[in-house]
This record gives sequence, structure tokens and C-alpha cells, in this order.
Amino acid sequence: MTLQKKVALIVMDGVGICPEGKEAGSAVIAANTPILDELMKTRPWIKLKAHGPAVGLPDESDMGNSEVGHNALGCGQIYAQGAKLVNQSIASGRIFESAAWKEGMDHALDNEGAVHFIGLLSDGNVHSHINHLKALIQEAKKEGVKRVFVHALLDGRDVPPTSGLSYLEDLESFLDGLRDGDFQAEIASGGGRMVVTMDRYQADWSMVDRGWQAHVHGQSPNKFSSATEAYTALRQETEKIDQDLPSFVVEKDGQPIGPVQDQDTVYFFNFRGDRSIEISMAFEDEDFPYFDRGRRPSCYYAGMLEYDGDLHIPAHYLVEPPQIKNTLTEFLVDKGIKEFACSETQKFGHVTYFWNGNRSEKFSEELEDWLEIPSDKVSFDQRPWMKSAQVADALIEAMEKEEYGFLRVNFANGDMVGHTGIFDSVRIAVEAVDLALSRILPVAEKLGYTLLITADHGNSDDMIQMDKKTGEIIPKTSHSLNPVPFILVDPEGEADLDRTRDGKAGIANVAATVVDLMGFEKPQAWEDSLLKK
Repeated sequence: MTLQKKVALIVMDGVGICPEGKEAGSAVIAANTPILDELMKTRPWIKLKAHGPAVGLPDESDMGNSEVGHNALGCGQIYAQGAKLVNQSIASGRIFESAAWKEGMDHALDNEGAVHFIGLLSDGNVHSHINHLKALIQEAKKEGVKRVFVHALLDGRDVPPTSGLSYLEDLESFLDGLRDGDFQAEIASGGGRMVVTMDRYQADWSMVDRGWQAHVHGQSPNKFSSATEAYTALRQETEKIDQDLPSFVVEKDGQPIGPVQDQDTVYFFNFRGDRSIEISMAFEDEDFPYFDRGRRPSCYYAGMLEYDGDLHIPAHYLVEPPQIKNTLTEFLVDKGIKEFACSETQKFGHVTYFWNGNRSEKFSEELEDWLEIPSDKVSFDQRPWMKSAQVADALIEAMEKEEYGFLRVNFANGDMVGHTGIFDSVRIAVEAVDLALSRILPVAEKLGYTLLITADHGNSDDMIQMDKKTGEIIPKTSHSLNPVPFILVDPEGEADLDRTRDGKAGIANVAATVVDLMGFEKPQAWEDSLLKK
């Protein structure tokens, strides 16, 4: 069958739509975006949901993220995701019936070892949730474990930027209530998530090295008698927000209280995969070239989820991931349609792995072309244009080949720069994406490509918040709960969007819209197309 239309999808990562009355906090509104402004005046567009149940998360208070967003975009369906999966597993008790939990408990109990929990300490519900950690610790005590150590990574990204002390105090209070003569529970180490442990896409292995030294060996330049003391001192000394704080270790009598030993069990309690893979590799890989691990304990290691289903990282995990089937890529490969996917490193996994339903490998080597553009290794507020020009170059070159029926690219700027909280840099980031669109649009029109322009979630559209304690206006570094735009640019002017779906449909409806434009019927399992009939 001849395609009715060739389609290119542009994901403006982290570029949402702020509600009326909150324009002052939107870097998207502040930015000079003549192309987006013109498109939204002259082309069909609607708002789509990109958070909460629309992307498989528990409720409307749950921010969307790039992982679940690209899952939804890429499969056209809504799967229970991340926090919701873990919530269900804990509520049912299935998590404690898993092989990873039982094996981990047996390893610690049989060897009189400790159980360690490493992960992001917050209720941001993007990478982890403190309530999950509490449930795991309670069950470990119930099953007879004598010693528990928490290695707490500080957030300040999916929650207010300097809220870390409240989470540490909350956890300390919880542990106080569990401690008795037979049960020891302490926070043993930690550090900011953007400095310690939680690297992704192998962009900066030194982050993982710092975490390894602190969590496993109990080594850090910053040594304190408690985690709360560490937080207070490091905030004052460095003047950095939570996500950027250096590693720390808690000591007693000059010795680290909780290094990982051979007889111990380690659970990485983050449920989101991208920033959990590298620390898992450090614990599990026999051949490991990325940094000198020194002593590698023969502990039992497991993750909250299987973070990479194709590479099986980690080997052991507590909660089964969603089995995503019938993705858009599978559909197009079955139709013999050639595809192109491109992003810079920071979001490359999102247009490939997450897009294809948590699958590292291609469905077809012949029909799928992937291009990764290496990201800069600098703070993104210092270079907010990132690799937008190169991503635009790649998309234009791919369209000019006229061999692809479907192309998808991600511009990471609005999200990655948005997370820095530097308003002026975020404004420039959004302007860089708009500039890229100005170059892409005439080529798409010339070559007959229909463009779909959207986002995976909001971020740069909501950049300020009120500090609950002081009442001050402070930067917001987390994703937003705002809807995202969905703009249709059909060079022939034939296709239109169903305006009755404005604000009601979600980004999972995009896949059906793509195949509808191409002239195909969507699979029954998918959400409906957004085109006007």
C-alpha cells in the first residue's frame, strides 16, 4: 500500500502549556518563539495530557516523565507504570513473594549480613517514593534482618530544590520508631542525584564512581556523624541545591557505619530505569572498565524493576515491568515502512529503548535507523542550545533522503535545561528549539512530510514555586502537571484535528494519529486517533 502521508514527529521535551494566570513562571511564554506562535495561530492544535493516569501513573498529582511519556507515545496504549506498578505489588504483597526478595533475605539472614537500600529519597514519584523504601525496611525487620542501612540520594529536582532535610528527618523519625535492641537501622551515606550514583546513558561514569566509593566502601571527603548533619553542613559550605550536593558518609568512632560486605544484600529501590542501570552494572558486571571498583563485594544485588529488559539489567528485580506489546514500531515494521529516530545522548534512549516498549534492540535492522548525537558534558544552563542544531540537521538530512515513511526526533532542551532552574537559560533553550523548527518546516513542506509537534511532559512551562516554609518564590526544577501541545502541520492542508478532544485525550493517542495519517487502521488495543473524521 502506498502511504497517504509521510510523517515526522518532533518531541519538544519538557515544553508544556502553562495555565492562565501563571505566565510569569513560564520560560515558554517568556521565550521569543515566532515559529511556535505562528503555528498555534494558523495550524490545528490541541492540548494533550502527559501526566497521571493518561500515561499509566497512579493519579492526577503524579508528574509525567520522559520514560513513561515515550512509552505512551511509542506504543499508543496506557500501561501501568513505575510507581503504580510498585504500589500494586506492595499492596498485594507480591513484591515480598518475588524471588529477588526471598533470595536477598536468605542471603543476609544465612550469613548474618546487613540489608542496604540505595535510592532517591523523596516523594517525587518519578524515580522513587519514600513510602516504598519504608515498606521494604518494615518487611526486612519483620523477616528477621538485624541491620539495615540506607544510602540516601538527595532529590531537589522532582521536588523543591532544597527540601532534602525534610526527607532525611522524616526517614530518621521512621527508623527511630523501628529501632530496638535487636534491630539497627541507619542512614549510612548519600549525596545529590546529579553528582552521585544516578548517571544515565553512560554520560558521566564519575558520578557512579563517587556513589560506589561512598555506598560500598564508605569513602568520601565529607564525613559526618549523621545524615542531617551532613546535609546542613554541605548546604552551608557549598551553597548548592540538593541535586548538586557532594557525596557524604556517616561515621562512628572514625569508621563508616555501613559499607557493603560480602554477606550483605543490596536493593536499589528506584523504579525508573535510566538512572538505575549504571550502578546496577557496577554491582553485577564481571568485566567492568568504567572505573576502578576496588573491592567488589560478593553481595546479593537486586533492583526494584528490571531496568533494561533486553540486556537483563539487573539480573534480579523485585517487580515485573509492564510487558509492552504492539508498539508503533512493530506496526510499521510489519507494514514494511522504514523509520528514522534521532536525539542527542541525553534523550537517545527515549526515542529508541522507551519508544520501542523498553526494548534495547531494534525490531528490524533493515527498517530502523537510529542516530545518536553525543551531548555536551557541561552544565546545560551554560549551553542551553545543547545539540538542537545538530538534531535539526539530522532530521533535515533524513527527510531529504526521501526513504523514510516515519521519522521521530527529540529536542532535549526544554527538559534538561529546565531541570537546572536557571530561568534565563531555559528561555534560551526553548528559543533554540523554535529556531530548529524554523529550519525544519520549509524542508518538510517542500518534501511533503506532515509534521506532528508535541512534548512528552511539561517542565520549562513551570519554573517558579513558593517555598512552603518561607513563602519566598524559588526556582522550580521538576516536571509540571501541565498539558502539552499537539500541533498538526499538513503541507496539503487536508488533515484536521478533532477539537472536542482538546485537553481530554493524552499523548498515548499520538500513535494512532500517525498511522491514521498514513492511511492505516490502528490496532484495536491502541487509543484512538486525534484526527477529525
